[in-house]
Amino acid sequence: MEPVLVVFVVALALGFDYTNGFHDAANAIATSVSTRALTPRAALIMAAIMNFAGALLGTEVAETIATSIVDLQGEPPHSALVVVLCALVGAITWNLVTWWFGLPSSSTHALIGGLVGAGLAAGFGIYGSAIVDKVVLPMIFSPLIGFGLAFAVMVGLLWLIRNRPPTRVNRRFRIAQTVSAAAMALGHGLQDAQKTMGVIYLALLTAGWANPDEGIPLWVKLAAAAAISAGTYAGGWRIMRTLGRKIIELDPARGFVAESVSAVVLYVNAFALHAPVSTTHTITSAIMGVGATKRLSAVRWGVAKNIAGAWILTIPAAALVAAVVFWILHPILG
Repeated sequence: MEPVLVVFVVALALGFDYTNGFHDAANAIATSVSTRALTPRAALIMAAIMNFAGALLGTEVAETIATSIVDLQGEPPHSALVVVLCALVGAITWNLVTWWFGLPSSSTHALIGGLVGAGLAAGFGIYGSAIVDKVVLPMIFSPLIGFGLAFAVMVGLLWLIRNRPPTRVNRRFRIAQTVSAAAMALGHGLQDAQKTMGVIYLALLTAGWANPDEGIPLWVKLAAAAAISAGTYAGGWRIMRTLGRKIIELDPARGFVAESVSAVVLYVNAFALHAPVSTTHTITSAIMGVGATKRLSAVRWGVAKNIAGAWILTIPAAALVAAVVFWILHPILG
């Protein structure tokens, strides 16, 4: 039974990775598509390629997910695998609900919420201090930094180009957005594909199918990279409309700044802090930041309020679904 559970968890994790790809495809390309810097299909192809490349650049975030959320050491492998399985069901369920309503919620926090909810339902230990340091604090500060930095950079850029012809400026920033969108997609792969690697690695460690001294197997990295790339190519048109048009009507310069600032925040968290931050929160707050440089009323705060509501609900909602699924499956699977 245990080998079957491991295979099923790996397959479900890759399914989550796929939903992460189409759910979060908008993160990288919505601004470029809305400003017509890239056509939708070209943007999706580029994002899929850069997501794949980003997924192979590091493993620090994956190791955080595998070792710093729920304590499975010393627990029966069978029960631990059921916890991971239920965590994935909770995360996938929340991803699909928010995708259906076009809300750019965090796949990262859905996965972490699922792990916490299933772990608590099983009576396992939770690394509370690590979750605060590497999940809660980045969840609070990354959007604030994204908003503030995007606002400041945009104000400086507007001063630099104040006397330039608008037509020429827009044309140049449409070209520049190709680079910034690619950088954002690379950061998305770097952050989000690693979370799936972490879950698969956690399952393999639990079953004794991986050696902690050797790190994450290459096949896990390639499988996670391929799944998120395929999901990205499938697209996420509902959320793309929300990010690209419903929050604010973006011009190429603002799209370039929002993407560039978001990419920097993602890279710093992945390489320096090893923190699994939300690409969704980062790019959404950066879009709000550049939009606020027009005037505060230019940002559609009603839409922003709905998005913030989804952010707040993500971890507890995914945790609740994962816990309920555990209570249902545990008597069956043991």
